[in-house]
Amino acid sequence: MQQKVSTALLEAQVFQAGRKYLTEHGFIELFPPRLVRASGACENVNTLFEVSSNKDFRWFGADDRKHQAYLAQTGQLYLEAFVPYLEKTFCVGPSFRAEAGSDNRHLTEFAMMEIEFKGTFDDLLSYIEGFVYAIAQDLLDLDRRQQNAMGLTPDHDMRLSQVRSVFPKLTYDEAVERLGLSWGDDIDSRKEQELVEQFDNHPLFITRYPDPMYDHGKEIEVEKFFNMLPDPEHPGRVLSADLILPVAGEAVGSAARVHDPKILTHRLENSRMFKRLLGLGGSMDDFSWYIERIKEKTVPHAGCGFGMSRILRWITGTDDIKKAVTFPSNQHQII
Repeated sequence: MQQKVSTALLEAQVFQAGRKYLTEHGFIELFPPRLVRASGACENVNTLFEVSSNKDFRWFGADDRKHQAYLAQTGQLYLEAFVPYLEKTFCVGPSFRAEAGSDNRHLTEFAMMEIEFKGTFDDLLSYIEGFVYAIAQDLLDLDRRQQNAMGLTPDHDMRLSQVRSVFPKLTYDEAVERLGLSWGDDIDSRKEQELVEQFDNHPLFITRYPDPMYDHGKEIEVEKFFNMLPDPEHPGRVLSADLILPVAGEAVGSAARVHDPKILTHRLENSRMFKRLLGLGGSMDDFSWYIERIKEKTVPHAGCGFGMSRILRWITGTDDIKKAVTFPSNQHQII
């Protein structure tokens, strides 16, 4: 139990440090719903948990217009809707994903801190760097008694002290070339760690992934969310970035967002995500509220989701994500 107590104390400190960084930088916390339509899904809608009441999966909606509901995976679109009015928004909450089986990288429920704000792709990368760096510095500033209570050792201190305020960045094209992969391949967790090792085991960004909506003349494995903004200077790429951490792998997914409602609707209707959603009984109606908000008022904006469980795994250096959180759950383990 003492191990769990240490984990709980570390979790609390990390979330407190993250919130402190965001509030000090003017972000306003919102509280998006956790029972949602498909607008609360990430790109892989096949991992949604569908919600029922007494086995009635169409409990929600008026009598003449019933629809499905799910456990939320992201608050992104809900935050985006408020950016034109508040400029900087964030939320903290659980993400539910039906990841089959049990491994050392995935959980079926994990905490995310998400941000959406009025600004540019470069601003986004700076906020991500600042957030992770601030957490590292916060833990280093604790006295030895506090660190001991959280299970942090001088070795943890040494690794955290090596985190720089600006992270290495390379494009997807550069990454696959370094790794000897074919263009269009997904970069798996093993290859991510190979890449991190080439940069002295420091957190790094992979940026400008292939745009899944672009005609590349070939099928690509890479899949990204429908509203990522195409890079105007590099056709066929989107202004996106994944933050790769030593040990933990991809911990942050981020992008500048499309803010033209016509382009947004076109990208949604032609996305792999939407095609899967149709197969599950969904429709454009799932996103109608979001499209209407973008039509009403929008600004250039960007955002990301911090996978806090993976950030905790990176901090602790544990070989299993289930050891990095107080209450882990997966298909084989639920309490």
